[in-house]
Amino acid sequence: MTKKDQLPVYSHRLREAREACGISQRNLGIKVGVDEFVASTRINRYEKGVHQPALRIQQRLAIALGVPLAYFYAEDDELARLIADFKPKGKTRSRRKRARG
Repeated sequence: MTKKDQLPVYSHRLREAREACGISQRNLGIKVGVDEFVASTRINRYEKGVHQPALRIQQRLAIALGVPLAYFYAEDDELARLIADFKPKGKTRSRRKRARG
């Protein structure tokens, strides 16, 4: 079993998305509202599988990294890529259509 396989899928995907964005653990933590003095340590623990963030932090991480929340839980690499590439239609547009219709 490789080290990658030992990590929870969430941890692996978080690190993968962060590195793809070229952002440090510290800067990502600060961007999602973690205190700057513990930001690097907190993100590092999420990536190592020591802790899993609360849902609201997961949502902030997804927004900061530009991926849907579901990306973090895709066990298959190909599915993860498809999820990451998915661009939903804007909610504002569909609301406008309903209001006109």
